[in-house]
Amino acid sequence: MSPYHKLYTPEDSAVVFIDHQPQMTFGVANIDRATLINNVTLLAKVAKEFNVPAVLTAVETESFSGYVWPQLLDVFPGQAVVERTSMNSWDDEGFRKAIEATGRKNILMTGLWTEVCVTWPTIEMLGAGYNIYVVEDCCGATSQAAHDAALSRMVQAGAVRVTTIPALLEWQRDWAKREHYNNLMGLIKGQGGAYGVGVEYAYTMVHKAPQSAIKPQVVPKKAGH
Repeated sequence: MSPYHKLYTPEDSAVVFIDHQPQMTFGVANIDRATLINNVTLLAKVAKEFNVPAVLTAVETESFSGYVWPQLLDVFPGQAVVERTSMNSWDDEGFRKAIEATGRKNILMTGLWTEVCVTWPTIEMLGAGYNIYVVEDCCGATSQAAHDAALSRMVQAGAVRVTTIPALLEWQRDWAKREHYNNLMGLIKGQGGAYGVGVEYAYTMVHKAPQSAIKPQVVPKKAGH
């Protein structure tokens, strides 16, 4: 059976964050950058919730690109960031060792820029026997055309395109599994966009659950009601 005919699980997958750094972010033109940061940090938080190994890597941090986003670093406090000079992460021995150390063959790939630092390692990792899932709305490119062309090239090489919400829900898979349910819903309500707003509404208005706000809204009662 092709590995792409099976769903990945928290036990057989890992997630990679490549070059989520300021200088690289400045060049992103295919997606709203606030949305990009939100998507990346949401995926990171859910990966941590499900104990999915994460590899963080950065390029030329202090000479050009700047430090990895604090929003991402704070999800994995103290975790080593693989520092590189190579645009292709797979050329770097430290990155290869970090991937191998996860023991996983299903790799969720995110990064900046899609057309270079995501595409190149994806192609070579596919050749090395890994199954690559490109979380495309956690990737930024210098133009929409560059993003689309890069995705086409990776798919032609054997990668699979996914987006943030279905990527993280594949780890949950079954709502009857309660181990991560409440924490997952909390993360989705906080950073899941329209889906998160819908969850909050259903919880509070339909199921009469408490509001998520630390200090819930209190609606004054009108006379005669």
